[in-house]
Amino acid sequence: MKIAYLSVFYPYRGGISQYNSLLFEALEKRNEIAAYNFSRQYPQLLFPGSTQYVTENDNLIKTKSVRILDSINPFTYFTTAKKISKQSPKLLIMGYWIPFLAPALGMVAKLVRKKGIKVVSVLHNVTPHEHRIGDKQLSRFFLNQNDAFIVMSKAVRDDLLAIKPNAKYILHPFPIYSQFGNAIDKIEARKKLNIPLDKKILLFFGLIRDYKGLDIAIEAFNLLSDEYFLVIAGECYGKFDEYQQQIDNNKNSKRIMQHIKYIADDEVTTYFSAADLNVLPYRTATQSAVVALAYQFTSPVLVTDVGGLREMVEPYGTGLVVDEPSPTLIANGITHYFNNQMETYCKLNIEKFKTDYSWDNLAKSIEDLYKEL
Repeated sequence: MKIAYLSVFYPYRGGISQYNSLLFEALEKRNEIAAYNFSRQYPQLLFPGSTQYVTENDNLIKTKSVRILDSINPFTYFTTAKKISKQSPKLLIMGYWIPFLAPALGMVAKLVRKKGIKVVSVLHNVTPHEHRIGDKQLSRFFLNQNDAFIVMSKAVRDDLLAIKPNAKYILHPFPIYSQFGNAIDKIEARKKLNIPLDKKILLFFGLIRDYKGLDIAIEAFNLLSDEYFLVIAGECYGKFDEYQQQIDNNKNSKRIMQHIKYIADDEVTTYFSAADLNVLPYRTATQSAVVALAYQFTSPVLVTDVGGLREMVEPYGTGLVVDEPSPTLIANGITHYFNNQMETYCKLNIEKFKTDYSWDNLAKSIEDLYKEL
């Protein structure tokens, strides 16, 4: 089958770009597929990070794509649709995660559907974590230009159906990332990071944004004994000053390591291999790429019961879920995990999850969904 895939690919960095490349590879095994990319994803003024692009230390799959869609240039919406239509695909797949991109992606979808091309979108989010006026209207416009959807959590499904009650969709859990390689020896990883070999290592990993609850993790760490060591690794979107003040006032501050920067792909393995438990004290969520990343390294997680995080963990026995993003509950959950020696049980279950929810299975689900349209 001929497929067009419009989303963000190399040279853009980030979890969604990685997701697209891995799904593209799986679809390519049985289909004739072409990738279409952004010539401009976000104006730099609206991007809070250091760069949108990969660095020399990133291992992102270099998917060959046509860089054509400019998110803020309506003229390119038409040229992109024309380019895709000329390929004559049966199916256009898109990725959607933020209402800012709804006009560009929605207009392309609307135009190609007029040519008889079916449109299926992977919904990473429908409702953004940080709400803005007009988000719902923009998402409604985009959703209405699609024939069907892929959702990865019940939370996203519910957001979809709240806007488009008759939407056709399939739910497939977030597959496991694979491009970072295998875990390395835990002692070796800790030596690389210069962290203690005899402590229980907790990892807070990924972009630091308000909704991800780093402040909750720091406060929870203040409630723990000296058996524990906290590693914070990720780029901060915004100011880190308040977190730094909180760390400085923490009674356990000497056992907190900070790597407040973008973590290049060739460093990811070291952090997850060194950790005993990944802590995600999120205030809001849909699904989490950090959970999928942890699973690649067979590394258990502790998450809060927000969005779709519980369903990424609890049914599979791959970690621990606490009811609310509360420092006390997070600290109690951490001690419960270690006191009950849950590591072996969780790791065995993560290995099973890897087998059941592969990229090939997701690709097959999309192909089957198309046949029903």
